[in-house]
Amino acid sequence: MLPIIQSPTETIQHSINRYYHEFLQVLPRIALGILVIVLGILIAQVLTNFYKHRFQQKSEDPLMAKFLAQAIKIILIIIAIMIALRVAGLDGIATGLLTAVGGGAIILGFAFQDIGKNFLAGIILAFNRPFNINDTIKIDHIFGKVKALSFRYSHIKTFDGRDIYIPNSDVLTKPVENYTADGFFRVDFTVGIGYEDDISEAKEVIQRILDKNTEIVRDAEHENFVIEDELAASTVNLKVFFWVDTKDYRRASRVLRGLIIREVKEDLFNKGFNLPADIKELKIYGTEDAIPITFRNIPEFPQVPKQ
Repeated sequence: MLPIIQSPTETIQHSINRYYHEFLQVLPRIALGILVIVLGILIAQVLTNFYKHRFQQKSEDPLMAKFLAQAIKIILIIIAIMIALRVAGLDGIATGLLTAVGGGAIILGFAFQDIGKNFLAGIILAFNRPFNINDTIKIDHIFGKVKALSFRYSHIKTFDGRDIYIPNSDVLTKPVENYTADGFFRVDFTVGIGYEDDISEAKEVIQRILDKNTEIVRDAEHENFVIEDELAASTVNLKVFFWVDTKDYRRASRVLRGLIIREVKEDLFNKGFNLPADIKELKIYGTEDAIPITFRNIPEFPQVPKQ
């Protein structure tokens, strides 16, 4: 029996028809696989929201709750995709996908080292970090409140209104100054009195101001005091130290500090203490013009009538 010789056109048509029928046979399984992915994403979102709410209720750390919720969502979506590929009869694709992902991860790891480094640092910080949400911290020269922690960066809100996103690798490797970790912060400022003033009396005036203020923390571990700090050019400088509660850092360390400074200045001035300004030395060399000087608040001598 002689073989039937087909033309190229007939061969193409036959192949298209064969693939079309095979596609129709596989189409329900593919549609079922897509449905599994859609349902998996929806279920992952519902479970994530549920567990996130539970985590936030039981955990005092909202950053950890958010991180765990994101991790659960990603794991559930990956599981849904793998199940969908098996349902669609694409086990070979699933195996190849896992192999490709493994190889791609190595390649991408070299290509995007910073992203991978920040991601790993975010995982470490989620379980072990030196701050919590709303803590006031300083990293390098950036100073503000912690607002969020993601896989790649930490969100810091500065006190002048800027939103700064610091890479997690920097947070992990650079020194972090936490101003609100234990809820207490020591504030200080310097006040200068005249050399002719009584130092002990000035210290007593300032100490009474610190002792009567109800917003200043005072207990066995947190002592408020005044010390002699420096013999400056025109003043004897006293340094004032007092502790504040940093639950509201701006109110405690900025506003309260300003109020204490104003009260110290007014009280010392009203009690007759001299608060002299710094002495300035002005030198005029021969190559420069003379500078006219006017003295004010000097009473004029009455003119004596000529005889």
